[in-house]
Amino acid sequence: MKELTLAISKGRILEEALQLLSKIGVECEESPFNSRKLIFETNLPYLKIIVVRASDVPVYIESGKVDMGIVGKDTLLETESNNHLRILDLKIAICKLIVAGKSNSKFFNNMKVATKYPAITKRFFHDKGLQCSVLKLYGSIELAAVLDMTDVIVDLVETGQTLKQNGLKELALIDKISSMLIVNKSSYKLYRDEINTFLTLLNK
Repeated sequence: MKELTLAISKGRILEEALQLLSKIGVECEESPFNSRKLIFETNLPYLKIIVVRASDVPVYIESGKVDMGIVGKDTLLETESNNHLRILDLKIAICKLIVAGKSNSKFFNNMKVATKYPAITKRFFHDKGLQCSVLKLYGSIELAAVLDMTDVIVDLVETGQTLKQNGLKELALIDKISSMLIVNKSSYKLYRDEINTFLTLLNK
């Protein structure tokens, strides 16, 4: 049987993906949280797991060097990559991508928006007939709105508590987000049986 590689995003997705895999009897031989290794053997002889940054998952899949990946829908929307198959919504790492700001915030032309999702943000406002300028940040996105660096922010939220604690509120929903299993198109043609064997486990 062909050995498959599965790339998983670091962080919350990795935690929830490993919990999901454990429920279906798939275990890494070493914990990815306690090792500097990048590639991990599993108890399935045909499956290896690699751990990478979220934004790199589609890149590895589309290179053909990795067969499958688990990554957030937000990453796929931002990269607009489509040289893969979105096989299964795993319904893990569930959250939503929203526009948020102070309670009196309004949408207007040429507004400033802080986000780590510039492509999604520009598309969202463009669809509303508005231009925007994007300040790309990588952490504490809320702070940009709190300090009036920007008019609003676009960010992922899970419970909304961080927004409330910083005097911000949800202004618009862009999309509901969860994690997807994606597969390289060529891999699926060549190794359909092996991939479907893994999918059967996930669908139990």
